[in-house]
Amino acid sequence: MKKKKGTPKEFNKQKKLEKNVRRSLDIEKSFKGNNKEEGRYYEEIYYNPAKSVSGNRSDLGTKKKALGNRKGNARKRNKKDVLGLSLAGLQGLISVVFMVMLFILDMLPIGYLGIIAVILLLLLGITLATQLRKRGRRIGGKVFSLFIMILLLFTTYYIGKAKGALGEISGGSYKVDNMVVAVLVNDDAEVIDDTVAYKFGVQYTMSGDDVRSAVADINEKLGTEIQTVEYGSLSEQAQALHDGQVQAIIYNEGYTGILEEAFENYSENVKVIYQHSIKKELDNTAAQVEVKKDTFSVFISGIDVFGPIETNSRSDVNIVATINPTTHQILLTTTPRDYYVEIPGISGGQKDKLTHAGIYGVDASMRTLSQLYDTEIPFYARVNFTSLIEIVDQLGGVDVESELAFTTSPDSGLVMDVAQGTNHFNGQQALAFSRERQNIEGGDNQRGKNQQAVITGLIKKMISPAMLVNANGIINSVSGNVETNMSQDQIQDLIKDQLTQGKAWNIYSVAAAGTGDEQVCFSYGGGALYVMQPDQVSVDTIRSLIDRVENGETLEGSEIAQ
Repeated sequence: MKKKKGTPKEFNKQKKLEKNVRRSLDIEKSFKGNNKEEGRYYEEIYYNPAKSVSGNRSDLGTKKKALGNRKGNARKRNKKDVLGLSLAGLQGLISVVFMVMLFILDMLPIGYLGIIAVILLLLLGITLATQLRKRGRRIGGKVFSLFIMILLLFTTYYIGKAKGALGEISGGSYKVDNMVVAVLVNDDAEVIDDTVAYKFGVQYTMSGDDVRSAVADINEKLGTEIQTVEYGSLSEQAQALHDGQVQAIIYNEGYTGILEEAFENYSENVKVIYQHSIKKELDNTAAQVEVKKDTFSVFISGIDVFGPIETNSRSDVNIVATINPTTHQILLTTTPRDYYVEIPGISGGQKDKLTHAGIYGVDASMRTLSQLYDTEIPFYARVNFTSLIEIVDQLGGVDVESELAFTTSPDSGLVMDVAQGTNHFNGQQALAFSRERQNIEGGDNQRGKNQQAVITGLIKKMISPAMLVNANGIINSVSGNVETNMSQDQIQDLIKDQLTQGKAWNIYSVAAAGTGDEQVCFSYGGGALYVMQPDQVSVDTIRSLIDRVENGETLEGSEIAQ
């Protein structure tokens, strides 16, 4: 048996050293990747006899401290990896929600949705790649992921708003009649409670049920029955107020424009102290039209007020857009506001101004024009001053071709110079151009042509990339100032079809002609008012053009919009 050399003390040190070497070897085997370096530290500390035996305890402490720091940093890196992967997962979830919202909005073709989905996957891939790297800082990837998520959440929110706003614009099915109580401007009465002892002038010839409803409402408010004096017409009623026979009158607010035609400065001489609103269902319902393939007509009504679009008012813009989606032909037909026509279902065979039909609701205007041009008009779109301004401004302005050079009058809302040829208008300028009829040759006829020019400019802008960029802002900004009975699905089908095909449109404009005259109007019932007698040749020409569009013809001389 071989005798072991060395003293017992040296022998014990040797045994301890061998034990540490075996431990270091086991540790080195167990560590993978970056942790191999940690195993080497153990080997250097425990396997080097010279350093161990020499008793260099300070070096050993330094090595252990360094090892501890590295283990701490490794744990921190692992925590950051978990955070980065969590952010990537959250980004993926938000991307899915975003795509679901796009599907629900249902305005983009499948091809567009596919492209967006690919882009979102690429963005998610970038985030994952930055967080799975073994080396390098990952903070940039986390910032990138946070930015993408914030952008998607913002966009998803506005898509939801656009969906709701589109629902408000579409499916219009009711109208609102505002019955008002007016007194002379210098009267002491400020509210309805001040009129208990007043005599009220009323007339039941037009909107008689609405007048009775207003009287009943006033009686309930005052707690007593008011004293009424009945007159045969709106003009007699207004004259009685002016002459002091009654202290207040009750009438449909929509008749204000008629009273202004008959009485100079009527609005400046009276004040409204009470309003009773009556909501009614519209007579018309949108037809089941396949808007992507069937030819259809839309009545575009521009009412001469700011505020709620549902309020019945005179229609100063009366344009019928006949659209063939197969041939991409649009026929814009404008009819002068003073056209002397029958209002079916309202005037009982008597004639009135076309603009007055709007007082009885957009459905009355549609029936009037449908009868005039012997065509079906299933859809309407109502706009007011506010909506035109906002649409144009959201599109960044509109280029409009003017046949004439002129300066608008104060009555248009803005005094400005209009050049012959191309003009770039903001919303307020486009409205003034559309309203002007005093300082232009041709008066109301030329105003109708100018309105067509604005609509043509809008169509050109709306089928351009500007519409895709600004669609959300336009829908949200005009949701309370535009109304149509076209369903939400039909609007979405039109938008998707245009985005899919991207074809140019042919726009042909025509205006009905007539001669000035003075005649008694159904809605007024007093003296004669200025009207325009229709030119039958002009009406027949328009009927023929509508037939040609319906039969698939492309009208020569059309303006190209692309």
